[in-house]
Amino acid sequence: MASIKSTLCFILFAFSLLSFFSFIYWPFHCNSTSCNSISCIPTSFSLISAQPNHNPLDLLSFSSSWNHLSFPSNPPPKTLKIALFVKRWPKRNLAGGLERHALTLHVALAKRGHQIHIFTTNYPNETLDNMFFHVTPPTKAGYINQPLAWEQFRVLNSDNPFDVIHTESVALYHARARNFSNLVVSWHGIAYETIHSDIVQDMLRGPDEQRQKVITERIGKVIDEVKFFQDYAHHVATSDHVGDVLRRVYMLREERVHVIVNGVDESVYKLDIPRGKEYRERIGVPQNAALVFGLAGRLVKDKGHPLMTS
Repeated sequence: MASIKSTLCFILFAFSLLSFFSFIYWPFHCNSTSCNSISCIPTSFSLISAQPNHNPLDLLSFSSSWNHLSFPSNPPPKTLKIALFVKRWPKRNLAGGLERHALTLHVALAKRGHQIHIFTTNYPNETLDNMFFHVTPPTKAGYINQPLAWEQFRVLNSDNPFDVIHTESVALYHARARNFSNLVVSWHGIAYETIHSDIVQDMLRGPDEQRQKVITERIGKVIDEVKFFQDYAHHVATSDHVGDVLRRVYMLREERVHVIVNGVDESVYKLDIPRGKEYRERIGVPQNAALVFGLAGRLVKDKGHPLMTS
C-alpha cells in the first residue's frame, strides 16, 4: 500500500510540476531565438475563407475546431506547392488513422489543383494527378530515412520554395523543422494521452497483477515533447481535448494550435441501410435492440476495448 501511495504521489507531483513549469518556461522561451523565428505568420500560409456576411476570416486565428470543410467548384485563387512528410503511404485498405488522414487530405488538395510532393517510404498503388512521390528506403525501424529525404526536399525547395510544409507526426524531425515558419505538424497521438490510458488500464488491473512501471517512464516522454514541440511552427490537433492539452500542458501559444477533426470522404463512406441491416442479421444483433455500440480499431490494449465490457 505504501508503494502504491508513493507512486500516485509521484504522478500527481509530476503533473503539478508540468503546470508550474509553464509559468517559468514560457517567458524564457518567448525571448529565445527559436521562438522569434516562428512567431510570424507568413502570407503564403494564411488561409482566407468567407463567412455568410462576407467578412474575411483568417483561419489561422480561428479558435473553434474545423469539423466541416467544403470546397467550391471553381479553382482556388492560388495553387500551392506543398511538401508532405509521412511515414508510409497507405495501400488500399492497409491504412491506420495517420495514413488515412494523409490520403484523404492531400488527395482532396491535389484534386483542387495544388501540387503535392510526398516524401515517404513506398509508392502508391495508382498514379494521381498533381501528386509526386519521392521515395527513400525506410530505416530498420520502418521510419523515413531523414538524411536522404531531407536532401530530396532541399533540392526541390531551393529552386522553387514550398508554400506549405506538412509533417504527419514526427515524420520530419523537429531539428530540421525548427527553421521553417510555414511548417505545420498534425499530431496523431501524444505522450500525455498515453498516460491517461495507462491510469485507466491500471484501474482495471486484477488484484494479483503487479503494477507496471510504464507510467513513470512515460512522464519523461511528456517532458521531452514539451521541449521539442516548440520547434514546430504550427500544430494541428484532431480533437478539442488534444488542442487544449497542447495549449495548457505543452504551453504552445493559442495562434500556433489549430483543431481540425479527422475528415471522412462522404462520397466513399455513406449510409447504406440494406447493407447495414444485412450486417446486423449476420452478426446476430437482436431486432428489438434499442441501442447498439460499435467499436472499430486495432485489437490492442491502448485502444481501450476492455472499457466497453467493464
